[in-house]
Amino acid sequence: MASASSAEGAHETNPEKVKLVTVLSIDGGGVRGIIPATILAFLEEKLQELDGPDARIANYFDVVAGTSTGGLLTAMLTAPGQNGRPLFDAKDLAQFYIDHSPKIFPQKNWILSKIAGTLRMVRGPKYDGKYLHALLRQYLGDMRLDRALTNVVIPTFDIAFLQPTIFSSFEAINDVSKDALLSDVCISTSAAPTYLPGHQFETKDKDGKPRAFNLIDGGVAANNPTLLAMTHVSKQILLGNQDFFPIKPADYGKFMVLSLGTGSAKVEEKFDAVQCSKWGILGWLYNKGATPIIDSFSQASSDLVDIHASVLFQALHCSKSYLRIQDDELKGETASVDVSTRENLNHLVDVGKALLKKPVCKVNIETGKNEPDGHRGTNEQELIHFAQMLVDERRARLHKKGNSTL
Repeated sequence: MASASSAEGAHETNPEKVKLVTVLSIDGGGVRGIIPATILAFLEEKLQELDGPDARIANYFDVVAGTSTGGLLTAMLTAPGQNGRPLFDAKDLAQFYIDHSPKIFPQKNWILSKIAGTLRMVRGPKYDGKYLHALLRQYLGDMRLDRALTNVVIPTFDIAFLQPTIFSSFEAINDVSKDALLSDVCISTSAAPTYLPGHQFETKDKDGKPRAFNLIDGGVAANNPTLLAMTHVSKQILLGNQDFFPIKPADYGKFMVLSLGTGSAKVEEKFDAVQCSKWGILGWLYNKGATPIIDSFSQASSDLVDIHASVLFQALHCSKSYLRIQDDELKGETASVDVSTRENLNHLVDVGKALLKKPVCKVNIETGKNEPDGHRGTNEQELIHFAQMLVDERRARLHKKGNSTL
């Protein structure tokens, strides 16, 4: 858990007093990132009510993991701004999407846009990414991964080697070739196939030798990065990282995880096997305004991770230490990753607010749909409970750290 200080290096947990490993995970999903942004604004507000107006998300989580749009949110929450505080307050995240999404995903005349978009996706990416790239360079500048205010984990996928490339604060500190510009990492993790171009850049190792990266969207590897964040902590414990002492590598009962989805359109049941059996390449890439092949892979990845994590925490008898907030009832344009009309963006804010009032759900393994968890309250109530646990953990660490210096 980050200390309340510093842009200089934020990994100052008290090595002997960690009771819980706190993890925040944010899925990919394009403009639907507004949904977790709205949830995070509520959480930060509750943290401030408990711990004062200076409380920020980055102060309370040992690890923040994000994929694609979740990676952008991760950077905004953990990159140092003025006076060592996070670049963005959580309350400003949704407005960032509302202000900039129309320029990242420009919309034209509806009919012409659909036709032009389809043609572009056949020839190349639907969008050129120039505005997004310039925006990230503007906000993040020459900031590198190791300057994050708490540990971050952001997945990408290397198209040259056909394997995941995971960027994390843990590795950046020990391997200079993985200490990339945060802007390059964000551009890479959000480079969704057919929507935005892949991203190539170089770093240098400790001997000055160049290392090349050829990266696309992290959702190809882990659209829901929850388990990725947990295994990275375990790896660090195995390597002797004392920040998490006395937690053991597989002591997942000591983890507290908040996993935020960006919504899905399962309720629509848009396709069936009879339809997809007739599709060729184009049908799988673009159909009824969706990209079935990409949607299938990303949703399968997210749900399998959720199922795994949910069962794991139940088996450890600490299911209330895992909170997954996801809406699988999106419809029409709201389920799109790139419809950036003002009407749709405002609707996504409303979806996020409404989701707070809904009961905590878990995935039915047979149907894949969310069902209310009868043993828990609403998402809002659970977040309030989480906020109290986060504050208690941080206060205990700071108190004992203060006593140790007396």
